[in-house]
Amino acid sequence: MSKITAAITAVHGAVPEGKLTNADLEKLVDTNDEWIVSRTGIKERRKCAPGQAMSDLGAEIVKGICDKRGISPLDIDMIIVGTITGDYRFPSTSNVICDKSGAKNAWGHDVSAACSGFLFALTSGQQYIENKTAKKVIVIGGDVMSSIIDYRDRNTCIIFGDGAGGVLLEPNEEGLGIQDSVMKADGSGREYLLQKAGGSKHPITKENFGTHDMYVYQEGKTVFKFAVTNMADVSAEIMERNNLTSNDVNWLVPHQANLRIIDATARRMGLPKEKVMVNIEKYGNTTAGTIPLCLWEWEDKLKKGDNIVLSAFGGGFTWGSIYLKWAY
Repeated sequence: MSKITAAITAVHGAVPEGKLTNADLEKLVDTNDEWIVSRTGIKERRKCAPGQAMSDLGAEIVKGICDKRGISPLDIDMIIVGTITGDYRFPSTSNVICDKSGAKNAWGHDVSAACSGFLFALTSGQQYIENKTAKKVIVIGGDVMSSIIDYRDRNTCIIFGDGAGGVLLEPNEEGLGIQDSVMKADGSGREYLLQKAGGSKHPITKENFGTHDMYVYQEGKTVFKFAVTNMADVSAEIMERNNLTSNDVNWLVPHQANLRIIDATARRMGLPKEKVMVNIEKYGNTTAGTIPLCLWEWEDKLKKGDNIVLSAFGGGFTWGSIYLKWAY
């Protein structure tokens, strides 16, 4: 009997209509378009409307995926969501998306791994497909970062945007789908990239309400240093583990954190820019949403059997890479 692998059989994305351009940010903080573009590659990012939540983006993704596959949300067994900006501390955003999308027969959970959230969630969904406990698993990565960004802090507000993407995983017996993964974490990096207030260690109080502790804090130089090294290293590692050369890799799908980090990863892998998916200029860093949004935008360019490497680095620190063969 052929080995069952978890293959992506559909992909969809959801971004809010609202845009926040570099010109808009010039009115909020001491910055300018040239400074932002030269350091990050970002020209604009999307921003949710008041009241628009992660579950709204997720429900749109579930419906879009089902329409593409010609199936009903009732056919979905699981929904796994990588996010750090869920609707609530509880219930899980997965729980809410199941309700809003009509996936009444599905169960699932959220995964918190910051920018690596989609990769961590994808490897989780893979297990349910391969051990035959589920046949249709939707994996979503996304964040409404505007809900935790201080628009007085130019170190963070220029970087992050709102958006989400998702994929459908189904069993495959042709040898396509997820081939290998390398996931890593180092909790000592938490002090350099975190949202301090809101958890059990630093609950929200009247003393810290409205302070910088409620928003994303990033020590940019340290995070950049770790991201450049670890994202490139883990991408090279998965190539070596699977005897892949730069000629074998059809596409690199990197987390869209910073154009310089993306370029460094591609150079380490020996890949030309033509093989690298980049849309950071119009979406910014949507945290767990960047990789699936790239797959959504490049879907019509992907061919069955294409060798694809996904790579991410996020707060925590967390990082990882997945090697997969495109299945359609």
